[in-house]
Amino acid sequence: MIFRIDGRSGVPTYLQIVQQVKQDIRLGLLKEGEQLPTVRDVVRMTAINPNTVVKAYRELETQGLIEKRAGIGSFVSQRPAGPSPDTQTRLVQKLDGWIAEAEAAGLDDETTEGLFHAALRKRREERHHGNDDSSAGH
Repeated sequence: MIFRIDGRSGVPTYLQIVQQVKQDIRLGLLKEGEQLPTVRDVVRMTAINPNTVVKAYRELETQGLIEKRAGIGSFVSQRPAGPSPDTQTRLVQKLDGWIAEAEAAGLDDETTEGLFHAALRKRREERHHGNDDSSAGH
């Protein structure tokens, strides 16, 4: 597993690690019983503070997704709730096609990411307004 830390994202580093581990478990890239990189290995890969990695792993352990085994390391204990790895892989493939189409249209990464986030916000607002409308009639 290789962690990608984006210092410009505004997302705390430990949460980036948590999100990446959860996503890799969801997609089936990390399976139950599989060992995560050691804190030392993550620090070597990313040049971040070891306490940040410990905090991320502690959060994953609190969520029940990994378990620490004394003297050995941290291991995936279960998959988070949500769609199956096959469903997520299919969706990633569709999204990859959309990204390729955006690149072919001349969009850079920042613009493509902006469009993606705008679409997510729109869906969120539609869900929120839809929930308000449905509860108003009760």
